Amino acid sequence: MPIPTILVVDDDSIVLFLVETHLKEGGFTPITASSGAEALKILEQRPVDLVISDLIMPEMDGLEFLDRIRKLHPNLPAIVITAHGSVESAVDAMRRGAFDYLEKPYNPDDLRMTIQRALDYHHMRQENEQIGELLRERFTFQSIVTANAAMKQVLEMAARVAAVPRTTVAIFGESGAGKEVLARAIHFAGKGLPSSFVAVNCAAIPEQLLESELFGHVRGAFTGADRDREGKFSLARKGTILLDEIGDMPVPLQAKLLRVLQERVFEKIGSNTPIPAECRVIVATNRNLAEEVAKGRFREDLYHRINVFPLAIPPLRERRDDIPILCDHTLEQLRQHLGKSLPGISREAMEVMLRYPWPGNVRELRNCLERAAILSDAGMIMPRHLAIATGPGTDPGAPPLPVAEGMIEYHLRLPLDQVSLEALDQQILEMTLQRCGGNKSKAAQLLKIGRKAFYK
Repeated sequence: MPIPTILVVDDDSIVLFLVETHLKEGGFTPITASSGAEALKILEQRPVDLVISDLIMPEMDGLEFLDRIRKLHPNLPAIVITAHGSVESAVDAMRRGAFDYLEKPYNPDDLRMTIQRALDYHHMRQENEQIGELLRERFTFQSIVTANAAMKQVLEMAARVAAVPRTTVAIFGESGAGKEVLARAIHFAGKGLPSSFVAVNCAAIPEQLLESELFGHVRGAFTGADRDREGKFSLARKGTILLDEIGDMPVPLQAKLLRVLQERVFEKIGSNTPIPAECRVIVATNRNLAEEVAKGRFREDLYHRINVFPLAIPPLRERRDDIPILCDHTLEQLRQHLGKSLPGISREAMEVMLRYPWPGNVRELRNCLERAAILSDAGMIMPRHLAIATGPGTDPGAPPLPVAEGMIEYHLRLPLDQVSLEALDQQILEMTLQRCGGNKSKAAQLLKIGRKAFYK
């Protein structure tokens, strides 16, 4: 690692000598300047990693010098040194962008530790900015490839609402259709910081913990609350919170979420202090919320409150014109990820993919191609490389075998010589899940079996 260069600014030559000596002993490369004007000239001529400046100097004092470097070098960290009793001036300097301050006479170890903390913080900020740029490149509307007219309309509407951060967005779509990808694109289109996108899966968190997860709690609010805890709404401040699978949110908690959306405030569990909800709210679900309202499982007032700007992502089986372009896009990513040439997909394999209903949508397609790319040994992807046959030994290219189950007609892809009760059971389960939009409880109810049995 290169040795950090530190610019020290002070009109007192003795202080300059002492600081310079301590910096050399600490493993830094010091440069000294006896005035703010001299320091600005040095900054024009060579880069430095950090500035240490006295506050009380003739002609240009430390605060004015700090304002100048904030304009000319906004990312340059600065530490100020102040005389005893001038803490108010040091605090003012921190409001203007200084990282920290030290009082004279300072301890050399405190000086080195403060410098190292400032350099580490600056390095972390640079890394976060680089990560943010990478995420913005990855999660943009331009990165969502499509040739489908309906999907293009969804992206156009999403781009419009991205400019209105206080509008609640509801994204509807089956599992694997890309709801979170679209939510991130909306977030980054609004210039949000990467760290301020917070996703919460309402179906994955137990009911008794979900309220604390969303809003936080204070110490002693309930058994086991041994310290204060920030909730996801606090972490998403100035950014975006995605409430995924909101259709699975318990009804009592739905009332509290309604208040947050209406009044834009929330309270930690065990506290009566209102906290502003300063974030964009995006909800997502694979359920039909209108049906959930009719069945009494979702509050009607909350449904109307979140349905301000609905976006419905069509399933992949309804936009088969996207399959070739998604394959090309995914293969390009896999070439970089796997380090393989991957010439492409054979015509026969593409025909199989175009016929397949893709119950797992885009996620299933990506997973299927990654497995096929690994098995293809850098050659063309053939039908035998595709894991989209639903059952052992099945052929996805075989003619469909119609089977009736109650009022539902299934088109199962099984060669006649490989039909078995186990294979039929497996395909019926998967097709039912697809027809229920990924809703496992609904699929189990339709098949008249328990949810646990369905999972098994």
